[in-house]
Amino acid sequence: MALPFGLSGGAAAFLLAAVLIAAILRGFSGFGFSALVVAASGLVSDPLNAVAVVLFCEVVMTLQAARGIAGHVDWRRVGFLLAGAAIGLPIGVHGLIAIGLDAARVAISVFILAMCLVLLAGATIAREVRGWPNAVLGLASGVANGAAMAGLPVAAFFSAQPIPPRVFRATLIAYFAVLDLLTLPVLFHAGLITRDTYVACAVALPLLLIGNHFGSFRFAKSAPQGFRRLAIALLAVLAVLGLLKSGL
Repeated sequence: MALPFGLSGGAAAFLLAAVLIAAILRGFSGFGFSALVVAASGLVSDPLNAVAVVLFCEVVMTLQAARGIAGHVDWRRVGFLLAGAAIGLPIGVHGLIAIGLDAARVAISVFILAMCLVLLAGATIAREVRGWPNAVLGLASGVANGAAMAGLPVAAFFSAQPIPPRVFRATLIAYFAVLDLLTLPVLFHAGLITRDTYVACAVALPLLLIGNHFGSFRFAKSAPQGFRRLAIALLAVLAVLGLLKSGL
């Protein structure tokens, strides 16, 4: 059987390993799955092919974790984020399609590096930020979700606030799930969802569920700070490799 998106056996194995690692990290920290898998796909194929795949995967992982996060979601904050994202989302999807493969790879890699630097800088805000600033954040996140990168600007802003870890993680997961459901029809209309998308999702599903379950189990047993820093470091490494590939 032909592999989806014309991948070689080695490229497919590499991406499946990336899916497993990213699912563990996402189960633990609540973010990073989409960015890590899209960045990895940019090293061996067209990263645009991975966008719809990772969004389907995010929805599946949210359903898997729903019982554990339901009581910790800040739905008011989610509502403001979605209000802004609804404006930014079409801009992000069509903008990414317009700029082409090499430019997309560079844009994705630069975006990941910038967000990693923000996260690693450890900037803090004394109080939780509520209300309309979250809608502005949602706008930026919606644009970024054209490349399945919505989580990084939100995670960076949340990390700077004194938000309890369980609320931080649960709110991110819930927001991503609703945003991804809004994004998928836009991707379908843009021609980025094909038969290969569904085949790739089916192949990735077992590793996805195993990784997400293991990451969630580890979160329940320990504080996420150290593991979150590991996720950011992995994203930064992949972003640098993506830039090097584009330069070559």
